[in-house]
Amino acid sequence: MPPLPPQPHQPRIITYYQTHHDPSGTYISVLPLLSQPDISLTHLILAAIHLNEDPEALTLNDHAPSHPRNTTLWAELRILQASGIKVLGMLGGAAKGSFARLDTDDLASFERYYVPLAALVRERGLDGLDLDVEEPMSLSGIVRLIDRLRADFGPGFLITLAPVAAALLNAKHNLSGFDYEALEVMRGRDIAFYNAQFYCGWGDCSNPVMYEMLLMKGWAPERIVVGLVTNPENGSGWVPWNALSSVLPLLVGRHPRFGGVMGWEYFNSLPGAREKPWEWAQTMTSLLRGKGHHQVVPDSVEKLDISEEEQAHVVDPDEGAASNIAIPIPHSFEYHSDGVEEDE
Repeated sequence: MPPLPPQPHQPRIITYYQTHHDPSGTYISVLPLLSQPDISLTHLILAAIHLNEDPEALTLNDHAPSHPRNTTLWAELRILQASGIKVLGMLGGAAKGSFARLDTDDLASFERYYVPLAALVRERGLDGLDLDVEEPMSLSGIVRLIDRLRADFGPGFLITLAPVAAALLNAKHNLSGFDYEALEVMRGRDIAFYNAQFYCGWGDCSNPVMYEMLLMKGWAPERIVVGLVTNPENGSGWVPWNALSSVLPLLVGRHPRFGGVMGWEYFNSLPGAREKPWEWAQTMTSLLRGKGHHQVVPDSVEKLDISEEEQAHVVDPDEGAASNIAIPIPHSFEYHSDGVEEDE
């Protein structure tokens, strides 16, 4: 039998899943992402794994991964995987400490914290790890972690990172400490893609300018997943649907290898909110994969047309970002989710 022809590129549709229970303690199921129609979710990222002072006291949000409250969660994630959705764990986030504990010259100390993390990945059969570095870390430290994950879990294991979008334009506008361009040169072959945070003052997807600037900078479109907040309650920078319904089809139409979108986070995603959070994934499937009433990209957005006023603000990517994009460093993040220590 001849080999199957290569499949055309499809933009990724990714949701982060940190809030697993509502305030009453009722579990928030992710199975509607399978059972509801017209959803083409590709990845779910389980948040957030923390390495704590005691190396053996690793937590998923505020509880041990084996805590009974997580029994249904792990069972549902297995069902998603069996249905073809890749399930990754998110390490780190806004709660500091996980990467500081791994970024050490003391190899024995690195091992103490890394080994329980690797054990969790194996035990739960995760398809990968999303490294959300929101604290200072050295380039050598993140390279060592990536190398170790690749050596231990093989070529099929997905390693992603979640930089703020501004850090991909200018290393000075960064939460991670290291230069992502340098990391891409050194270990890009081991990184599946980047979940770039276009929100909380670090990026903007209400128009296509910042994404186009990333491509001008040299990033390949398939490497960058556009990160969005799914509800204004989850952080600043929420983009209304009327803007997204123009910008996202434009990017898909202009860039056949557009990397896709990710949403922070699942439990209250609009338009369905807490009652029907899966509707965000339905809408993204429609916008990115041409289903439903978004099947045809309107003539008015087939090509990227940046006004003269916008062009005046677009500067050399090596010098910084466009001034109409909120690049100045925010004072703090404001997230609202399951963990006491807020995460992404």
